[in-house]
Amino acid sequence: MELQQQQQQHIKLSEESLQKQTTTLNLGPTHPATHGVFQNIMEIDGERVLETVPTIGYIHRAFEKIAERRPFYQITTLTDRLNYCSSPINNMGWHMTVEKLLKINIPKRIQYLRVIIMELARIADHLVCNSVIGVDTGALTPFTYVFQSREHIYEIFEEICGSRLTTNIGRVGGFERNFSEASFTKLNKFLTDFPKTMTEFENLLNRNKIFVDRCVGAGPISAERALNYGITGPNLRAAGVDYDVRVAQPYSSYEEFDFKIPVGTTGDVYDRFMVRNGEIWESLSIIRQALEKIQKIEKEFPEQKNIYYAQEADHFHLPPKEDVYTKMEALIYHFKIIMGEIDAPKGEIYHAVEGGNGELGFYLISDGGRSPYRLHFRRPCFIYYQAYPEMVEGGLLSDAVVTLSSLNVIAGELDA
Repeated sequence: MELQQQQQQHIKLSEESLQKQTTTLNLGPTHPATHGVFQNIMEIDGERVLETVPTIGYIHRAFEKIAERRPFYQITTLTDRLNYCSSPINNMGWHMTVEKLLKINIPKRIQYLRVIIMELARIADHLVCNSVIGVDTGALTPFTYVFQSREHIYEIFEEICGSRLTTNIGRVGGFERNFSEASFTKLNKFLTDFPKTMTEFENLLNRNKIFVDRCVGAGPISAERALNYGITGPNLRAAGVDYDVRVAQPYSSYEEFDFKIPVGTTGDVYDRFMVRNGEIWESLSIIRQALEKIQKIEKEFPEQKNIYYAQEADHFHLPPKEDVYTKMEALIYHFKIIMGEIDAPKGEIYHAVEGGNGELGFYLISDGGRSPYRLHFRRPCFIYYQAYPEMVEGGLLSDAVVTLSSLNVIAGELDA
C-alpha cells in the first residue's frame, strides 16, 4: 500500500514538473559573472528574465559599528574597504568630514593635491568597470590594454603613500608626507602616455558592432525612475540627469576647475559605458589644471612647496617620525593620537564626495568623545542596486549579466 502511494506521489510530481514553463536560476553568489559576492534568484522563461530577487549581506562587516569604537584617524582603513576600486576617494571624503567637524581650514596646495589623487582614483575605477563590460560581452583585449594604465596609477599611489589598493592615503588635515619628485615624474608620464591607450580602448569598443548591439537597449532606466530610487553618479548621469556632487556641492576647491559633466539619454548599458569614458577624459583635464595651480602656488610662494598638512590639525595629525624621536612635544602628541586620547567637539555633520560610482556620503554624530557616537556611510552601490530587478526583468539573461557589470556594483561597498 505504501509503495503504491509513493508511486502515485512520484507520478503527480512528474506531471507538475512537466507543466511548469519556467526555471529558477541562482545567479551568484559565487558565479564569476557577478564580479562580487551577491546573489540574484531569477525566474526565467527560456532566456527571458521574468523575476529577480537580489540577496545581499554575504560579506557584511559592520563597519559603522566598528567605527564607533575607533579613534577618528583609524577609521580611514575602514573606508578603504568600501569601494576598493577607488579607495583614495573614500579616504579623502572621510578626512573632509572630520575636518568639517573640527572646523579646519585646508591650504590650497593640499586641496589641489587631493583633487589629483581623487581624479586618478576615478580613472582607475572607470577603467575597471568599462573594461569588465567588454569582458562580459566577449572582448578581452581592451581589458588587457587599460589594466597596464591602471597599474601605472597604482604605482603613483605607491610612490605617495606606500600602498596600492587599500591605500590609507592622506590624513585628517592633509597627507602623511609630502609628495616626492618621483611621484610628480610618474604622474606627468601617465598624463603623457595614457591618452594614447584610452584612444585605442575607445577605438576597440565605442563603435564595435557586436559590442554596441550587446549594450544598446540593455538594462535601461529613465531619469524619473533613477531619481525615485536615489541613484547618483554615472548611472544617474547616463539617464540624462547632470547631477555631480563636485558641481552641486563643491569641495576641495572643485569650483575653481573647468570641466564638463557627460550625460546620456536612455540610461542603458551603452550610455553608462560612454558616460564613464567621457568622465575619464574630464578627469585627465582636471588633473592637468590641478598641477598648473600647484606649480603657480609654488612659484609665487616657494615656502609652500613643503606644505602637506594643515597646522590646525596638529591634534589629529601624527607628527613626523624624526620629530617623535627627538622632540618631547611630538612624542606626547604621537602617543595621544595613537591611543585615541584626544576628544572631538560635539556636532552633527554630513559631507559627501563624488565617488567613482556615485554620491559617497558620511553622516557623523559626535558627542564630544574620542570616537564617533554614530557614523553612517551613504554607499551609492547600496542605493542603486535596488533598481537592478526593474532594469533586467523582461530582458534576456545575457543582458542581466552585462547590466550588472555596467552598474559597477562593488560588493565591499554594497554590504559594508
